[in-house]
Amino acid sequence: MRLTTQPTGRRCLALWFPYLACERVRKVAGPSIPAPPEPLALVSRVGNALRLTAVDSCANDAGLDKGMTLADARARCPSLATRPADPALDSRELDALVRAMVRFTPMVAADPPDGIVLDVTGCSHLFGGEAELARQAVALSGYTTRHALGPNAAAARALARHGGKNEDVLALPITALELPEEAQAALRRAGLRQIGDLARRPMQTLAARFGEEMVTRLRQILGEASSAIAPRRVSPPIRLETRFPEPLIRTDDALDAIEDLLEQAAQGMESRQLGGRRFTVVLCRSDNARRRLVVDTGRPERDPAAVMRLLHERIDTLSDPLDPGFGFDSIELGVSRTEPLPSRQMALEGAAEDLTDDLAALIDRLSVRLGPNRVRRLTPCDRHLPEVTQKLEPAMRVQAGDWPNVQDRPARPVLLLDPPQPVDVVAGVPDGPPLRFRWKNRLHEVRLAEGPERIGAEWWRKPTGHLAGEKPPTRDYYRIEDAEGRRYWLFRHGLFEETSSPRWYLHGLFP
Repeated sequence: MRLTTQPTGRRCLALWFPYLACERVRKVAGPSIPAPPEPLALVSRVGNALRLTAVDSCANDAGLDKGMTLADARARCPSLATRPADPALDSRELDALVRAMVRFTPMVAADPPDGIVLDVTGCSHLFGGEAELARQAVALSGYTTRHALGPNAAAARALARHGGKNEDVLALPITALELPEEAQAALRRAGLRQIGDLARRPMQTLAARFGEEMVTRLRQILGEASSAIAPRRVSPPIRLETRFPEPLIRTDDALDAIEDLLEQAAQGMESRQLGGRRFTVVLCRSDNARRRLVVDTGRPERDPAAVMRLLHERIDTLSDPLDPGFGFDSIELGVSRTEPLPSRQMALEGAAEDLTDDLAALIDRLSVRLGPNRVRRLTPCDRHLPEVTQKLEPAMRVQAGDWPNVQDRPARPVLLLDPPQPVDVVAGVPDGPPLRFRWKNRLHEVRLAEGPERIGAEWWRKPTGHLAGEKPPTRDYYRIEDAEGRRYWLFRHGLFEETSSPRWYLHGLFP
């Protein structure tokens, strides 16, 4: 019979961020999201339904929880604000928190999707004790945090996530084992509701009845089995420097030295399978003046020639020339932003088998010369309404998205009017296609009409734009050809069961 946990001599600190995803979105969105106490939830499509994948504390207090359908959540809480979930950004934020925690101990590991475990054995005295170290770690995160200390990683994690006090893991509920619901139900039917209830029974009996997985997790929390963490390895930054016995008085010589540094950096990045996204060059003159050149790339890059082309572009845009003065004493090169870049297969003629190289190089050169916010590209949006299915973003900051398959979708016009322009329509029957319409004081006789293509309103979003004051009704779109052969895209804004007087708008022009 076990009534105490096994001492290990280790001390672990577990941090749990229960609202990490929603709080990250609030930080980024700022005033565009209503501040608390207005609840917020993140939504993603699961099967054929939109479900909540994360909720904030206000939504949790309102009775909402992960896994609920959006329809049920809105019925329970009409003021709920929603944003699309982005697990990739959540993972990056967690990685950033892990990097920040390295200041306390090198033994730091992520506990996805919303936790961190630190092995603080022998470190706490450097920060004024365990309680002070935990306080500083919580303050550093900037997120709502629940934390706990324990003799091993599994115990600390269970205490932080399941409300343990005074490191008493025996008092934790069986939910701390984080077993499937069927297994937890079986334990409750057997009258086992706390970790202490399980610790009093032979492990062989528990394994035979409830499975090895439950016993393994139980032994980890009790300290009888290893629960080692895999610390994040912090790679040294890519930073190179060259010093000269005599100052360089020619700019071309300095550029040759920069290219040598780039070749050395490329070798280091290739060994790590990394590519640079931001390259910083600092030229130090003999009179202590420093010139700093920064170039960004639209995707990971480690080709010295490509980076040198961007540096030449940057130098050409300088308001004053790159004056060496009495000469450059030293040059520093740093790659402050990196991303994974695996080696690529080369074609027989020696060219990389990537047809997007030329486009990426063009985007980089134009962005360096004109500014990153002046070179933009269209990216797809997961929206229903035609005017918001795409948006412009800086081309260097986004990758070309995968556009949805449009083979089975009716034709769309090349030109969309923003905003859609109201037109007067005469239809043969109330819900039929137009027979004639007036646009810009000119009457158009309809020769051919195809439709309707019905697009439902995004009822889960608050209306915005020129129709913000109206209830978002259903739209019926028609492809129209007038007597002169011109083609238009019109829609009826609202069904007759939704409104007594639907309005018509011209939304696009076909070539």
